[in-house]
Amino acid sequence: MTLKAIALNCTLKADAAEESSTDAMIAVLRDAFGKNEVELTETVRVAALNIKPGVSDDEGEGDEWPALRKKILAHDILIFGGPIWLGQISSVAKRVLERMDAFIHADSMPSYGKVAVAAIVGNEDGAHWSSSQLFQALNDTGWTIPAVAACYWLG
Repeated sequence: MTLKAIALNCTLKADAAEESSTDAMIAVLRDAFGKNEVELTETVRVAALNIKPGVSDDEGEGDEWPALRKKILAHDILIFGGPIWLGQISSVAKRVLERMDAFIHADSMPSYGKVAVAAIVGNEDGAHWSSSQLFQALNDTGWTIPAVAACYWLG
């Protein structure tokens, strides 16, 4: 059975044609997962979407979160990728986490039984701090976080 993964690239660069070190980090996971019967079906450049601020499933006209939410939940594994700025995960990543807050208030936790891992680009201390923030928020919103689920690289 092949598991399906989706990657969220939470770089600040909206143009997918512009190189992102987060794309390179996601590619490392894609290759490793591929060796273990996990297919990375898509990488979404979140900054290219209009993800409105808020904590609901739909923040109204023009909000692209409902379609992204549907894509995310159609997969078994979420690769949550992003850079560190000023010692924290990017503002784009925080926007995604804020929108996942709506999972808590759903009739049943839509992310239950799904796995999330992190692909972080930045310094080691920042990666540890950022993964702790990220994993607590993902855990709060129903994701399973496996052991050693944070990968990061320096430089």
